[in-house]
Amino acid sequence: MRANHKISVVIPCYNEEAGIAKVIPTLPEFVDEIVVVDNNSTDSTARVAQSLGARVVRETRQGYGAAYKCGLRAAEGDVIITMDGDGTYPAHAISYLFDIMIIEDLEFISAARIPIHFAHSLNMIQRYVGNIVLTFVTWLLFGIRLRDSQSGMWVFRSRILDDVRVLSDGMPFSEELKIRAFKNLKDRAREVPVQFKYVLRIGPSKLNLWGDGLKNMLYLFKLRLKL
Repeated sequence: MRANHKISVVIPCYNEEAGIAKVIPTLPEFVDEIVVVDNNSTDSTARVAQSLGARVVRETRQGYGAAYKCGLRAAEGDVIITMDGDGTYPAHAISYLFDIMIIEDLEFISAARIPIHFAHSLNMIQRYVGNIVLTFVTWLLFGIRLRDSQSGMWVFRSRILDDVRVLSDGMPFSEELKIRAFKNLKDRAREVPVQFKYVLRIGPSKLNLWGDGLKNMLYLFKLRLKL
């Protein structure tokens, strides 16, 4: 509990036993519940998460968006905070982001990753450049100025889920959520920069850089026809 708000952290996971073991202990003490979504993991993700105090829910439909929809439905907090289970998002930024939301009376915050370090990896550089391209296309198609359209770290009031209904069950869930939030909530949605180290994730990546990047790009054009 913080500022009289019950706080849930939702983390979608697919074979993240090593990552989730590192992520959960870093979460602030004021977090009331941790909801880990086991998206058909074949390792010990669920067992590890439960042993660290998380409530595990299972989603059999495979996909980043499907996992998030399951976790968001299950969360009981007034405020929901999201992170990935791979240890790449800075848990220390949660307090900062939450306080800004309360002080400025916002409904939705997306953490804009400001890189302060790159792992010496072509993969990391490609991720960064791909994010820039997708963010630029988001601005062209929807007129929404974002720094980081692909960020998976958000802080928002759970009540907005009735107004921000995301269709995608896959990787485009992240960009679609931001587009709908910024369009529907107007000046009560903000991006807030957080320092972010582009480091190697814990465990193998499930992201197909070129394949998922292209799907995200095509989804933006399809979504433009609907909005």
